Amino acid sequence: MTSIQSVELRVAVVTFPGSNCDHDCYRAAKEVLGAGSLADEGAAPGAALRPDRKGETGLAGAGEAHRAAVRSNGRGETYFVWHRERDLRDPDVVILPGGFSYGDYLRPGAIARFSPIMDAVRRFADDGGLVLGTCNGFQVLCEAGLLPGALVRNASLRFVSRWVRLRVENAATPFTTAYREGQVLRLPIAHGGGNYVADEATLDRLEADGRIVFRYCDADGRVTDAANPNGSMRGIAGIVNEAGNVLGLMPHPERAVEALLGSTDGVGVFESMRAHVLAGLAAAADAGREARATEPAGRP
Repeated sequence: MTSIQSVELRVAVVTFPGSNCDHDCYRAAKEVLGAGSLADEGAAPGAALRPDRKGETGLAGAGEAHRAAVRSNGRGETYFVWHRERDLRDPDVVILPGGFSYGDYLRPGAIARFSPIMDAVRRFADDGGLVLGTCNGFQVLCEAGLLPGALVRNASLRFVSRWVRLRVENAATPFTTAYREGQVLRLPIAHGGGNYVADEATLDRLEADGRIVFRYCDADGRVTDAANPNGSMRGIAGIVNEAGNVLGLMPHPERAVEALLGSTDGVGVFESMRAHVLAGLAAAADAGREARATEPAGRP
Protein backbone atom coordinates (compact mmCIF):
# COMPACT_ATOMS: atom_id res chain seq x y z
CA MET A 1 0.00 0.00 0.00
CA THR A 2 1.31 3.44 -0.92
CA SER A 3 1.87 5.84 1.97
CA ILE A 4 -0.20 9.02 1.79
CA GLN A 5 2.98 11.05 2.29
CA SER A 6 4.57 9.40 -0.76
CA VAL A 7 1.64 10.19 -3.06
CA GLU A 8 2.45 12.53 -5.92
CA LEU A 9 -0.23 14.89 -7.11
CA ARG A 10 -2.09 15.42 -10.37
CA VAL A 11 -1.76 19.00 -11.53
CA ALA A 12 -3.58 20.47 -14.54
CA VAL A 13 -2.01 23.58 -16.11
CA VAL A 14 -4.61 25.28 -18.29
CA THR A 15 -3.15 26.90 -21.39
CA PHE A 16 -4.85 29.69 -23.34
CA PRO A 17 -3.71 31.29 -26.60
CA GLY A 18 -1.12 33.77 -25.39
CA SER A 19 -0.20 32.03 -22.13
CA ASN A 20 3.53 32.38 -21.54
CA CYS A 21 3.99 31.14 -17.97
CA ASP A 22 2.47 27.72 -18.48
CA HIS A 23 5.84 25.98 -18.65
CA ASP A 24 7.04 27.84 -15.55
CA CYS A 25 3.98 26.52 -13.70
CA TYR A 26 4.54 23.07 -15.16
CA ARG A 27 8.11 22.96 -13.87
CA ALA A 28 7.17 24.31 -10.45
CA ALA A 29 4.38 21.75 -10.09
CA LYS A 30 6.58 18.91 -11.25
CA GLU A 31 9.56 19.82 -9.07
CA VAL A 32 7.87 21.18 -5.94
CA LEU A 33 4.59 19.25 -5.83
CA GLY A 34 6.26 16.07 -7.04
CA ALA A 35 3.74 15.75 -9.87
CA GLY A 36 5.72 14.00 -12.60
CA SER A 37 4.91 14.59 -16.24
CA LEU A 38 2.92 12.27 -18.46
CA ALA A 39 6.14 11.56 -20.29
CA ASP A 40 7.53 10.22 -17.00
CA GLU A 41 4.73 7.68 -17.08
CA GLY A 42 5.95 6.36 -20.42
CA ALA A 43 3.58 8.34 -22.61
CA ALA A 44 4.67 9.43 -26.04
CA PRO A 45 6.35 12.86 -26.29
CA GLY A 46 3.71 15.59 -26.41
CA ALA A 47 1.05 13.36 -24.88
CA ALA A 48 0.64 15.84 -22.04
CA LEU A 49 -0.80 18.26 -24.57
CA ARG A 50 -3.54 15.92 -25.71
CA PRO A 51 -6.77 15.07 -23.86
CA ASP A 52 -7.27 11.48 -22.71
CA ARG A 53 -11.01 11.38 -23.20
CA LYS A 54 -12.49 13.92 -25.60
CA GLY A 55 -16.03 14.99 -24.95
CA GLU A 56 -16.19 14.07 -21.25
CA THR A 57 -17.23 16.89 -18.96
CA GLY A 58 -17.40 15.14 -15.58
CA LEU A 59 -14.67 15.41 -12.96
CA ALA A 60 -15.10 11.86 -11.69
CA GLY A 61 -15.68 8.44 -13.13
CA ALA A 62 -13.18 6.82 -15.45
CA GLY A 63 -10.47 9.22 -14.34
CA GLU A 64 -10.59 7.85 -10.81
CA ALA A 65 -9.34 4.46 -11.95
CA HIS A 66 -6.48 6.09 -13.83
CA ARG A 67 -5.59 8.28 -10.87
CA ALA A 68 -5.63 5.28 -8.53
CA ALA A 69 -3.36 3.32 -10.88
CA VAL A 70 -0.92 6.20 -11.10
CA ARG A 71 -0.91 6.77 -7.35
CA SER A 72 -0.47 3.10 -6.59
CA ASN A 73 2.93 3.41 -8.26
CA GLY A 74 3.69 6.51 -6.21
CA ARG A 75 3.67 8.68 -9.33
CA GLY A 76 1.73 11.82 -10.14
CA GLU A 77 1.21 13.80 -13.29
CA THR A 78 1.62 17.37 -14.42
CA TYR A 79 -0.13 17.97 -17.71
CA PHE A 80 -1.34 20.78 -19.91
CA VAL A 81 -5.02 21.25 -20.66
CA TRP A 82 -5.76 23.26 -23.80
CA HIS A 83 -8.46 25.92 -23.36
CA ARG A 84 -10.77 24.28 -25.92
CA GLU A 85 -10.98 21.05 -23.95
CA ARG A 86 -13.86 20.37 -21.56
CA ASP A 87 -12.33 17.80 -19.23
CA LEU A 88 -9.71 18.60 -16.58
CA ARG A 89 -8.95 14.87 -16.20
CA ASP A 90 -9.37 14.60 -12.44
CA PRO A 91 -6.62 16.81 -11.07
CA ASP A 92 -5.82 17.58 -7.46
CA VAL A 93 -4.79 21.13 -8.35
CA VAL A 94 -5.63 23.41 -11.29
CA ILE A 95 -3.31 26.25 -12.28
CA LEU A 96 -4.26 29.16 -14.54
CA PRO A 97 -0.91 30.62 -15.61
CA GLY A 98 0.25 34.10 -16.47
CA GLY A 99 0.59 35.54 -19.94
CA PHE A 100 -1.62 37.48 -22.32
CA SER A 101 -4.61 35.27 -23.06
CA TYR A 102 -6.14 36.21 -26.40
CA GLY A 103 -3.66 39.08 -26.59
CA ASP A 104 -5.43 40.87 -23.69
CA TYR A 105 -8.02 42.12 -26.17
CA LEU A 106 -11.00 43.90 -24.60
CA ARG A 107 -9.55 43.39 -21.12
CA PRO A 108 -7.06 40.87 -19.76
CA GLY A 109 -8.98 37.66 -19.17
CA ALA A 110 -12.23 38.97 -20.64
CA ILE A 111 -12.22 36.52 -23.56
CA ALA A 112 -10.54 33.62 -21.77
CA ARG A 113 -13.44 33.47 -19.31
CA PHE A 114 -15.57 32.10 -22.18
CA SER A 115 -13.16 29.27 -23.07
CA PRO A 116 -14.84 25.85 -22.89
CA ILE A 117 -12.46 24.61 -20.17
CA MET A 118 -13.66 27.30 -17.77
CA ASP A 119 -16.92 25.42 -17.15
CA ALA A 120 -14.86 22.53 -15.81
CA VAL A 121 -12.72 24.90 -13.76
CA ARG A 122 -15.86 26.35 -12.16
CA ARG A 123 -17.19 22.89 -11.30
CA PHE A 124 -13.83 21.86 -9.90
CA ALA A 125 -13.73 24.97 -7.71
CA ASP A 126 -17.35 24.51 -6.63
CA ASP A 127 -16.44 20.98 -5.53
CA GLY A 128 -13.65 22.34 -3.33
CA GLY A 129 -10.69 21.71 -5.63
CA LEU A 130 -7.66 23.98 -5.35
CA VAL A 131 -7.36 26.57 -8.12
CA LEU A 132 -4.32 28.86 -8.37
CA GLY A 133 -4.36 31.78 -10.79
CA THR A 134 -1.19 33.83 -11.18
CA CYS A 135 -0.99 37.15 -13.04
CA ASN A 136 -3.21 36.64 -16.11
CA GLY A 137 -4.72 33.66 -14.29
CA PHE A 138 -5.84 36.04 -11.54
CA GLN A 139 -7.39 38.28 -14.17
CA VAL A 140 -9.23 35.33 -15.72
CA LEU A 141 -10.58 34.25 -12.31
CA CYS A 142 -11.96 37.73 -11.68
CA GLU A 143 -13.50 38.01 -15.14
CA ALA A 144 -15.07 34.56 -14.70
CA GLY A 145 -16.64 35.56 -11.38
CA LEU A 146 -14.65 33.05 -9.34
CA LEU A 147 -13.07 35.95 -7.46
CA PRO A 148 -14.53 39.40 -6.76
CA GLY A 149 -13.23 42.68 -8.11
CA ALA A 150 -11.21 43.32 -11.24
CA LEU A 151 -7.66 43.95 -12.44
CA VAL A 152 -7.27 47.15 -14.46
CA ARG A 153 -4.37 49.10 -15.97
CA ASN A 154 -1.48 49.90 -13.67
CA ALA A 155 -1.77 53.36 -12.17
CA SER A 156 1.42 54.31 -14.03
CA LEU A 157 -0.13 53.14 -17.33
CA ARG A 158 3.14 51.30 -17.89
CA PHE A 159 4.09 47.65 -17.98
CA VAL A 160 6.01 46.79 -14.81
CA SER A 161 8.52 43.94 -14.63
CA ARG A 162 10.57 43.73 -11.44
CA TRP A 163 10.91 42.10 -8.06
CA VAL A 164 8.49 43.13 -5.33
CA ARG A 165 7.89 42.25 -1.72
CA LEU A 166 4.68 40.83 -0.34
CA ARG A 167 3.44 40.46 3.22
CA VAL A 168 1.56 37.31 4.12
CA GLU A 169 -1.74 38.46 5.60
CA ASN A 170 -3.36 35.07 6.15
CA ALA A 171 -1.23 31.99 6.78
CA ALA A 172 -4.21 29.69 7.30
CA THR A 173 -5.33 29.22 3.68
CA PRO A 174 -4.59 26.06 1.66
CA PHE A 175 -1.99 28.14 -0.22
CA THR A 176 -0.12 29.71 2.70
CA THR A 177 0.26 27.24 5.58
CA ALA A 178 3.98 26.94 4.81
CA TYR A 179 4.38 30.63 5.67
CA ARG A 180 3.82 32.62 8.85
CA GLU A 181 1.53 35.62 9.15
CA GLY A 182 3.48 38.82 8.57
CA GLN A 183 6.27 37.06 6.68
CA VAL A 184 7.76 39.15 3.88
CA LEU A 185 8.29 37.39 0.54
CA ARG A 186 10.25 38.43 -2.52
CA LEU A 187 8.55 37.53 -5.81
CA PRO A 188 8.67 38.87 -9.39
CA ILE A 189 5.88 40.66 -11.21
CA ALA A 190 5.41 41.29 -14.94
CA HIS A 191 2.13 42.94 -15.85
CA GLY A 192 0.46 45.99 -17.31
CA GLY A 193 -2.92 45.40 -15.72
CA GLY A 194 -2.35 44.38 -12.10
CA ASN A 195 -4.21 47.21 -10.39
CA TYR A 196 -6.80 45.47 -8.20
CA VAL A 197 -10.05 47.39 -7.78
CA ALA A 198 -13.38 46.70 -6.07
CA ASP A 199 -16.13 48.70 -4.41
CA GLU A 200 -15.65 49.64 -0.77
CA ALA A 201 -18.22 47.11 0.46
CA THR A 202 -16.34 44.28 -1.28
CA LEU A 203 -13.01 45.48 0.08
CA ASP A 204 -14.41 45.68 3.61
CA ARG A 205 -15.83 42.18 3.28
CA LEU A 206 -12.48 40.82 2.04
CA GLU A 207 -10.78 42.45 5.02
CA ALA A 208 -13.31 41.16 7.56
CA ASP A 209 -13.23 37.61 6.20
CA GLY A 210 -9.44 37.38 6.06
CA ARG A 211 -9.53 36.86 2.32
CA ILE A 212 -6.77 39.30 1.50
CA VAL A 213 -3.89 36.84 1.49
CA PHE A 214 -1.00 38.99 0.24
CA ARG A 215 -0.28 42.72 0.20
CA TYR A 216 2.54 44.65 -1.43
CA CYS A 217 4.98 45.94 1.17
CA ASP A 218 8.52 47.18 1.65
CA ALA A 219 11.45 45.18 2.99
CA ASP A 220 10.31 45.87 6.55
CA GLY A 221 6.77 44.67 5.89
CA ARG A 222 5.21 48.11 5.78
CA VAL A 223 2.33 48.55 3.33
CA THR A 224 3.06 51.87 1.64
CA ASP A 225 2.20 53.63 -1.61
CA ALA A 226 5.87 53.48 -2.60
CA ALA A 227 5.87 49.70 -2.27
CA ASN A 228 2.73 49.32 -4.37
CA PRO A 229 3.85 48.68 -7.98
CA ASN A 230 0.49 49.06 -9.69
CA GLY A 231 -1.85 51.14 -7.53
CA SER A 232 -3.92 48.21 -6.23
CA MET A 233 -6.53 49.29 -3.70
CA ARG A 234 -5.41 48.63 -0.11
CA GLY A 235 -2.16 47.22 -1.45
CA ILE A 236 -3.85 43.97 -2.46
CA ALA A 237 -1.62 41.47 -4.27
CA GLY A 238 -3.66 38.30 -3.79
CA ILE A 239 -7.09 37.18 -2.54
CA VAL A 240 -9.10 33.98 -2.06
CA ASN A 241 -12.75 33.19 -2.65
CA GLU A 242 -15.26 32.69 0.16
CA ALA A 243 -14.48 28.98 0.45
CA GLY A 244 -10.75 29.66 0.48
CA ASN A 245 -9.91 27.16 -2.26
CA VAL A 246 -9.35 29.63 -5.13
CA LEU A 247 -6.36 31.97 -4.96
CA GLY A 248 -5.54 34.74 -7.39
CA LEU A 249 -2.34 36.77 -7.13
CA MET A 250 -0.47 39.03 -9.52
CA PRO A 251 3.13 38.12 -8.53
CA HIS A 252 4.63 34.88 -9.86
CA PRO A 253 5.41 32.25 -7.20
CA GLU A 254 6.27 29.77 -9.97
CA ARG A 255 9.19 32.00 -10.94
CA ALA A 256 10.59 31.94 -7.43
CA VAL A 257 11.10 28.25 -6.68
CA GLU A 258 14.83 27.95 -7.39
CA ALA A 259 17.74 29.92 -5.94
CA LEU A 260 19.13 30.24 -9.46
CA LEU A 261 16.13 32.41 -10.32
CA GLY A 262 16.82 34.82 -7.48
CA SER A 263 14.37 33.60 -4.82
CA THR A 264 12.76 30.48 -3.43
CA ASP A 265 9.99 32.36 -1.63
CA GLY A 266 7.37 30.98 -4.00
CA VAL A 267 7.96 27.40 -2.90
CA GLY A 268 5.65 27.81 0.08
CA VAL A 269 2.60 28.29 -2.13
CA PHE A 270 3.18 24.91 -3.77
CA GLU A 271 4.17 23.17 -0.53
CA SER A 272 1.02 24.47 1.13
CA MET A 273 -1.17 23.12 -1.68
CA ARG A 274 0.53 19.75 -1.45
CA ALA A 275 0.00 19.59 2.33
CA HIS A 276 -3.67 20.51 1.92
CA VAL A 277 -4.32 17.83 -0.70
CA LEU A 278 -2.47 15.16 1.29
CA ALA A 279 -4.46 16.05 4.41
CA GLY A 280 -7.64 15.57 2.41
CA LEU A 281 -6.47 12.20 1.10
CA ALA A 282 -5.52 11.08 4.60
CA ALA A 283 -8.93 12.10 5.94
CA ALA A 284 -10.66 10.21 3.12
CA ALA A 285 -8.53 7.13 3.83
CA ASP A 286 -9.41 7.28 7.53
CA ALA A 287 -13.10 7.62 6.71
CA GLY A 288 -12.86 4.61 4.42
CA ARG A 289 -11.22 2.51 7.10
CA GLU A 290 -13.88 3.51 9.63
CA ALA A 291 -16.64 2.63 7.20
CA ARG A 292 -15.15 -0.80 6.57
CA ALA A 293 -14.71 -1.39 10.29
CA THR A 294 -18.44 -0.81 10.90
CA GLU A 295 -19.60 -3.17 8.14
CA PRO A 296 -21.48 -6.24 9.42
CA ALA A 297 -19.31 -9.35 9.75
CA GLY A 298 -19.53 -11.71 6.82
CA ARG A 299 -20.66 -9.04 4.43
CA PRO A 300 -19.09 -9.72 0.98
